[in-house]
Amino acid sequence: LQNVRIDPSSISFQMWKDIPVPFYLSVHFFEVLNPAQVLQGAKPVLGQRGPYVYREYRNKTNITFHDNDTVSYLEYRQLFFQPHLSNGTEEEYIVVPNIMMLGAAVMMEKLPNFLKILLSGALAGLKQEAFMNRTVGEIMWGYEDPLIDAINMIVPGLIPFQGKFGLFIDFNNSNSGLFTVNAGMKNISQVHMVDSWNGLKKVNYWRSSQCNMINGTAGEMWPPFMSPTSLEFYSPDACRSMTLVYEQSGKFKGVPTYRFVAPKTLFANGTDYPPNEGFCPCMQSGIQNVSTCRLNAPMFISHPHFYNADPSLVSAVEGLHPSKDQHGLFLDVHPMTGIPMNCSIKLQLNLYIKKVSGIKQTGNIKPVVLPLLWFAESGSIEGSVLQQFYTNLVLLPSVLDYLQYIFLGLGVPLIISAAVLMAMSQ
Repeated sequence: LQNVRIDPSSISFQMWKDIPVPFYLSVHFFEVLNPAQVLQGAKPVLGQRGPYVYREYRNKTNITFHDNDTVSYLEYRQLFFQPHLSNGTEEEYIVVPNIMMLGAAVMMEKLPNFLKILLSGALAGLKQEAFMNRTVGEIMWGYEDPLIDAINMIVPGLIPFQGKFGLFIDFNNSNSGLFTVNAGMKNISQVHMVDSWNGLKKVNYWRSSQCNMINGTAGEMWPPFMSPTSLEFYSPDACRSMTLVYEQSGKFKGVPTYRFVAPKTLFANGTDYPPNEGFCPCMQSGIQNVSTCRLNAPMFISHPHFYNADPSLVSAVEGLHPSKDQHGLFLDVHPMTGIPMNCSIKLQLNLYIKKVSGIKQTGNIKPVVLPLLWFAESGSIEGSVLQQFYTNLVLLPSVLDYLQYIFLGLGVPLIISAAVLMAMSQ
C-alpha cells in the first residue's frame, strides 16, 4: 500500500513522475484517391497511409502537494519522429480534405447567404479547393494558410485562432491541463482519482451533468486491488470521461493482468444508448460529435475504421476494413497495484463534409462523415522496470507462498510431538 501512493518515498513515485515506459504515437492517414469524383457526388475512395511513428516522452512538472491529500501537476508531451519504425516520411505528400475550408463551410451553412458568397469569393481569390495536397509534416504540425485570416475577417470569432493550422499542432511540447488527483495517503482506494482538471470538478462541453462529469483517474494508474468489472479515466483529448470494461484475465511476460476494452456503447448515440444523449446532437452510432470542444468544427471521434459503429458509416466510403485486432483499444493492468503493463489506446478523427449552397467550392459533395486519420498511443513495461516488477510482485510472493506451506508442513509434526510430550508428562 505504501509503494503505490503518490509519495516521494514510494517505489512507484518516480515511475509516476517520469513514466519509464517507452510510448509511441502511430498515425495513419486516409488519402482521398478520387477527389474530383467526390466533388461531383461520388463515394469517397480512401487509401490508408503510414504508420508515421513518433516516440513520445512524458514528464510531470509543477508537482504540488496539498493539505487535503491531493497533488496537482502539469504533464508535458514531446514527440520525435522515428523513421526506422515508420512506413513513410514526413515529407511525403497526401491528398486530404481541406479541413479549414470544408469545416468552415458547414459551420456557415445557416448564416446569411451574403456571408457565404463572401467566403466563396475569398476561396476563389486564394485559389482554395475542397481537397489539398500537403506533406505529412504540414498536416501534423501546421502550415500557413491565408484562409484563416480571410475567415476571421468575414465572420469574426468563427475560428478563434490565428497563424498556422495543423491537426497535432497543440499536441507536441504541450500539456494536457492541470490535473489534481488524490495522493492516497489517507484512503488508498482513492489514489490517482481525479479531484479536478484545470480547476473544474466537471466540464461544460455536453448537455447532461452525467456526460460532463470528470470520473476516474488521469489514465496512467488506478487504485490497487482492482476488481474485474470496469475502470474509468478522463481524457482531455476526447473532452470526456471514458469507461472501459473487463474482458479477460491474462499474463504479460509472466505478470498477471486484467484486460479492459471499450464497450460497444462507448460512442453509441442517444437512441441506442440513452445515457449518451448528453453527447448529442448525434448521428449514427459509433461516432461522437466533439464539435463543442473543437471550436464548433464538424468533427467526430470514433474507433479506427468505424470499428463497432453503424455499418452505414463503413459503406458510405470505400477502403475501410474494421477489425477488433487492429482497431480495438485495450489496457492490460496489474490488478494488485493498478499499474498498466501493456496498452494501446486508439482513436479516429473524422470530418463531416457536404455541399453547402452559396459556397461553390463544395461542389456536389454528398453528406458523409469522412475519416481523416486514426492514431494509437501504445506502450508496455519492459527491461529493468519489468524485471523489478516481476521480482517484487510475482516471484517473491510466490516464494513466500511456497515457504508458508513448508513451514506449515514442518509445524504439524512439531505440534503433534509437543502434544505427545505434554500428555506423557501428565
